[in-house]
Amino acid sequence: MTEYGNIILIGMPGCGKSTVGVLLAKTLGKNFLDTDVHIQAAQGRSLQDIIDTDGLESFCGIESDYLLTLKQTNTVIATGGSAVYSTIAMEFLRSIGVVVFLDISVNEIEKRLTNLAVRGVVMDPGESLQTLYEKRRGLYKQFAEVTVNCDNLGHEETIKAIIAGMKK
Repeated sequence: MTEYGNIILIGMPGCGKSTVGVLLAKTLGKNFLDTDVHIQAAQGRSLQDIIDTDGLESFCGIESDYLLTLKQTNTVIATGGSAVYSTIAMEFLRSIGVVVFLDISVNEIEKRLTNLAVRGVVMDPGESLQTLYEKRRGLYKQFAEVTVNCDNLGHEETIKAIIAGMKK
């Protein structure tokens, strides 16, 4: 683990980054930061509104710029699913913590995501969840230092798997 003691969670929307992140932070005695929530607060509008009004490219720029300003220590950081579109931001995140990919099957994501149209997911108009999954999965694997397969795992099991994966 880096000197900063941060754990950065990456993965598809619906994989559990925010929910597991809060529980992981409690378990390890760390702070918690959900970057999507902070981007919304800083912008004064929802992720979906930013995407609808400014476009996907602009949103990704806002997200990347925000990630590059993080100065957290001893924090579990849940990123937005599209964070991996910015190589510079991901390299920065790797420099301040351990990047953990919460891997989950597209079938499980489809079960969990019931609000895709308003959730603020960076995807092209008409793009399917399957296509988005295929586009992003390689990027998640590329940047991850630890990968946890979350299929069939509850929150507590996922936390145990993250901690075990970081000890390797």
